[in-house]
Amino acid sequence: MLKDLKIGLGITGSFCNFSKIKPEIDMLKAHGINEILPIASYATLNETNRFSNPEYIKELLEKETGKEIVDTISKAEPIGPKNLVDLIVIAPCTGNTLAKLNLGITDTPVLMAVKGHIRNNKPVVIGISTNDGLGANGENLMNLLNTKNIYFIPFEQDSPDKKPKSLVYDYTKLIDTIKLALDGKQIQPLFIK
Repeated sequence: MLKDLKIGLGITGSFCNFSKIKPEIDMLKAHGINEILPIASYATLNETNRFSNPEYIKELLEKETGKEIVDTISKAEPIGPKNLVDLIVIAPCTGNTLAKLNLGITDTPVLMAVKGHIRNNKPVVIGISTNDGLGANGENLMNLLNTKNIYFIPFEQDSPDKKPKSLVYDYTKLIDTIKLALDGKQIQPLFIK
């Protein structure tokens, strides 16, 4: 079912979840998905942080996918019109990206790729990773849950005692989420803890 699938893999600046990128790519490949187009936000490729650095992420994405990163809005723009992918995964997806997606703002390569892609009535799978998913971004999350062709990887509260509004996706549910999204269905349960 997934063997000939072409996936756009959007990475946004949830730096603490960058450790999930390689396992996600490995999981996609293990299910026969060899066409993976990496798409990165500006923060992903420009911000050095305590979890990673831009050079490492760029090298990782290009090595593991065998493709040049879509790293500008102009490079992302043809994804929709040229029908370059069957499905886009944004994982990790920050609260900032979530809010902009909900409001139709396209000021990063990932958002431009999604904008062009959803015009083709194709699925977008989101792996949420934000400290305000049950706070300021709750409204955006709820709106997107009710938006055609948007599907979420199951998520949980991230350290509810210390960060009670934080949500993070379970990357091990990526393949199951993709399979159902291709059939127009949201995986359940969505809130796993």
